[in-house]
Amino acid sequence: MKKLFIATLLSCLVSAQTAQANINVFACEPEWGAVAREIGGDKITVTVATTALQDVHQIQARPSLIAAVRNAQMVFCSGAELETGWLPVLIRQAGNASVQEGQPGSLFAANYVEKLEVPEKLDRSQGDIHAEGNPHIVTDPRNVRIVAKIFADRLKILDQPNASYYDAQHETFDKKFSAAIAGWEKKASGLRGMPVVVKHRIWVYLIQWLGMKDIASLEPKPGVPPTSSHLASLLTRLQATPAKAIIIASYEDNKAPQWLSEKTGLPVVTLPYTVGGNDKAQDIFSLYDNTISQLLGVPQ
Repeated sequence: MKKLFIATLLSCLVSAQTAQANINVFACEPEWGAVAREIGGDKITVTVATTALQDVHQIQARPSLIAAVRNAQMVFCSGAELETGWLPVLIRQAGNASVQEGQPGSLFAANYVEKLEVPEKLDRSQGDIHAEGNPHIVTDPRNVRIVAKIFADRLKILDQPNASYYDAQHETFDKKFSAAIAGWEKKASGLRGMPVVVKHRIWVYLIQWLGMKDIASLEPKPGVPPTSSHLASLLTRLQATPAKAIIIASYEDNKAPQWLSEKTGLPVVTLPYTVGGNDKAQDIFSLYDNTISQLLGVPQ
């Protein structure tokens, strides 16, 4: 009887530990770390590789990041070549079979949404273009909603004992987030047709979502710093086709935008781009709250 009691107790302890076991998620960007926490709750542990004040194209494959990938059950990133300069190195050096591409523990968000600016042919003379299309899908929250469902489904595969928990978490998030999207769209209806200048082409999804107009870029080609001749031609273009604002991300250098602002009188609007981009964009909901509020603050 005593042996049976001990065996039963051990079995219960193992079952409890299994149900409460954390899934380690390595998120490349803050937005996916925020989504992971919304869905995974206290059943997962999230490590985010970057901050909102970093250019994700330029991250170094540090030993601490390699260790985090080695211990992860899932790698959750944007994909579409956004992390191509460092993520493959991390995965290769981590030697973690669970997060290799094609496994449930490998999730690239851009694979599940309709990507914009997919080039018809690769021509590096056109600048830093991405073969799979523009990877900055986070600026449209409708993309985030799609990816959140995929993430929840992956968690259910990786942690089957807690599948019902992830279903419930996702259902709660999706209901709240879809209502928020409707609210943002209603609030931002006045932004439709608003012409803006951008620095780098990270806002194409935002601009399409809200019906704004991207009339010029400070970069002559994607990833190519603005030259004096390009800026001069930009001034001429803006005289013929005026804009309302220059929008940049919190991690972008504002030297060229400020120069253009001084020449044209256009305000520079620094949007958070991702979670943590400013002190008012601290989760996936307030990210879009703040983005919409700042754009509505532009004089019309």
